[in-house]
Amino acid sequence: MPDFADFRGLLGARHTLIGEALTGVTSGACTASVGGIQVTVRVVAGLVIAAGDQVLIVRHGSVYWAVAVTVAAPAVPPPPPPTQNEPTPDSGDPAPAPKPTVTTGTLVCTPVTTSTWRDGKWRTDIGSSTSADTFQGRYGGSSFGRNHGFAFYGSKPRSIAGATVTKATLRARRLTGGDYAARTPTLRLVTQATRPSGFPTLNETASGPSLAVGSTTSDFVIPDAWAQAMVDGNRGGLAISLAADSPYIRFAGRGSWSAAWTLTIHWRRSS
Repeated sequence: MPDFADFRGLLGARHTLIGEALTGVTSGACTASVGGIQVTVRVVAGLVIAAGDQVLIVRHGSVYWAVAVTVAAPAVPPPPPPTQNEPTPDSGDPAPAPKPTVTTGTLVCTPVTTSTWRDGKWRTDIGSSTSADTFQGRYGGSSFGRNHGFAFYGSKPRSIAGATVTKATLRARRLTGGDYAARTPTLRLVTQATRPSGFPTLNETASGPSLAVGSTTSDFVIPDAWAQAMVDGNRGGLAISLAADSPYIRFAGRGSWSAAWTLTIHWRRSS
């Protein structure tokens, strides 16, 4: 490092100088920059100097003394804390639950059996007892008993167990039987999903589709609760049945019309 003799000409005329400390104090001295020239500066006792401080320097002979700090070095902000594995700040509120996923669909259920019960047995005189037309009431003047028509849906409605029914519709066609005017059957909800050997268990009651002979409905709405009972496994079929002889009505069964008694269930499910 140059001593005073090397830059006497630069600093010789100055007695009080301002320099920038380049180091802290070690063994009573520090290194400072004065006019761009590095010099060794003695530090008066008790004076604390840090690198970057602006210091007041007094020259005495060939010795430079730092006697005061005129401007302290700017404070250096601490480095930011590490971000790896840093926990997420707690806002105080729990995170909202994710929105449920809603699935919707349509299930088409064709009956596994259509049959008519009369006089204590399933009728076979109108075709196969598992695909026969479905009758309600008694034909005028007939010596035979009262008819009850049934459609059984098997296990298919239960294939969407746990779903919520939003709508259910029925397809039906009225065939020749009774008078030709529009007539309304009494619709019943049946316990059994397949045809029993004896008379089925009849439950809830509602009005069926009002149809004239030769008319068809493709979207007669049945109560949602009826279809829900089938989905839940508590009910299994539909019937046209009443405790009277009239109106006498004949609806197509599977053998007469492949779409007969088709039940369409609209449903939704949340997960």
